[in-house]
Amino acid sequence: MNEPHVLLIRLAGPLQSWGLSGRFARRDTHTRPTKSGVIGLCAAALGLPRVEPLGELAEVLFGVRADRPGTPLRDYHTVGGGTFPLRPRDLLTDHQRAAKTATLSAPVGSEPGPFGREALEAWYGSPKYVTADPTSGALFSGQVRRHALITERWYLADATFLVGLQHPDVKLLERISHALEHPKHLLWLGRKACPPSGDLALGIVPGTLMEAFETHSLLPEEPIYDNDPPAPVTGARPWAWIESPHPLPGIGPLADQPVQFDSDGAVHSLRWETRHRITIASHAREWDIIL
Repeated sequence: MNEPHVLLIRLAGPLQSWGLSGRFARRDTHTRPTKSGVIGLCAAALGLPRVEPLGELAEVLFGVRADRPGTPLRDYHTVGGGTFPLRPRDLLTDHQRAAKTATLSAPVGSEPGPFGREALEAWYGSPKYVTADPTSGALFSGQVRRHALITERWYLADATFLVGLQHPDVKLLERISHALEHPKHLLWLGRKACPPSGDLALGIVPGTLMEAFETHSLLPEEPIYDNDPPAPVTGARPWAWIESPHPLPGIGPLADQPVQFDSDGAVHSLRWETRHRITIASHAREWDIIL
């Protein structure tokens, strides 16, 4: 039987957001990266189609060490308020408004502006729920929202996590590692407003997730130059969450085990994990990475 190996991944950036149960009006973030989010990151790097089963990628054991947990950040977000210029698309999707707009005349002595640049004095919202008129077949808006929707977006600011993916197939981990540094698609730390910074794939080491977390020092906070001493790790005891391959009695499951990332809605199942205080060994490996 092949011995376990762990691919170490650095997740750091100005903002991260790892939602568990968020909906449109309130998008939450977990206190740490979720397995679904990280496997989705790897699937995007590999260029896997959304309809394709994840296979071995979903079978890896997942662990995360919170080197810097970050600070929760709430973004006050509005959608749909204000005025909008008329555009050709809008005229096509609201035939009643288009008929009224066509009768507007330009001020005397002025030349008409480019099509789509005319603006209404009153509030104008982009069309919603576009459908076809049953008689004429013309497209129109089933609903126009006249008030801005207030929503919440939650992020983790200035957080750094060391993620581990454990699997006995080293070739699989090597493919994931290469893809993270040469991705087929753009990569995000949970949402598109959160690009990662610096190196992601930090190498593959033999052993379990616990052993990998204990034998590697905290990720550096800022670049270390030739004349600077390495950051001390004495007394550092970060939290880590390590997945169990079997259900654990007395521990509630998490619903972030990815099954498929279909465009009509992702499919998840349950998994179990335990929380640990990690005591970093005195001989822990230092890092030589791009931040």
